[in-house]
Amino acid sequence: MAELSAQTQAELISVAHDLAQAAREATLAHFRSADLTADNKEVARFDPVTVADRLSEQRMREILARRRPQDAILGEEMGAQPGTSGLTWVLDPIDGTRSFLVGTPTWGVLISVADATGPLYGLIDQPYIGERFEGGFGIARMVGPQWERALQTRAARPLADCLILSTFPEVGTAEEGAAFHRLAKQCRLTRYGTDCYAYALLAAGHVDLVVEAGLQAYDVQAPIAVIEAAGGIVTDWTGAPAHQGGRVLAASSPEVHAAALAVLALA
Repeated sequence: MAELSAQTQAELISVAHDLAQAAREATLAHFRSADLTADNKEVARFDPVTVADRLSEQRMREILARRRPQDAILGEEMGAQPGTSGLTWVLDPIDGTRSFLVGTPTWGVLISVADATGPLYGLIDQPYIGERFEGGFGIARMVGPQWERALQTRAARPLADCLILSTFPEVGTAEEGAAFHRLAKQCRLTRYGTDCYAYALLAAGHVDLVVEAGLQAYDVQAPIAVIEAAGGIVTDWTGAPAHQGGRVLAASSPEVHAAALAVLALA
């Protein structure tokens, strides 16, 4: 599609922040509540969904119906809705519902807008902490209760000095897990279970790598927009585009990305 005008970009940014604010209110109304329960979306494993997930997406869709009815929507809980503009809003109303259930503040709301080539702009919002990470349309910044600052990924350094984050070992096949651990053993420090907040930390320059598998488009499109705006790189484990999900490798620099990619290569 044609390049978006400055006016359209500004409108999309405004809408995205309205969505994030509505999702903040919907999720915080239920976070750490004594009566919070979850339904399981799968049989073979626990894949929870809560009233907060559904309410968050519902509120965001209501705003899009008013402000951008011509755009398509892809949301985790309510599926796909067609549009006519060539743009798609990709929504994860709570990324990290397991963390939401146990009260840890590493979950977040993921909002992005994409065209046929992939995400153009995205937000990673952590409502409880009050931090919002933004990337795309010439913007790379985070705003929180302590400060507002530009986002910039960390400079390249050897794998032996790198810090790596992941949802592993819970997520992924045995083969994918073996590949991840092969890489993690070459890094200085590995931490697990940080959900979408891991990608925010990479964009902010605090870690070097995030490696995941089994992701969906709504899990990764907002992080891609934020990380790329901050100077990082996100692909699948072969170096191809990752905006449809699957195996995802996010790195602080092309050099770190290339080194990790070589280790991750599956037999």
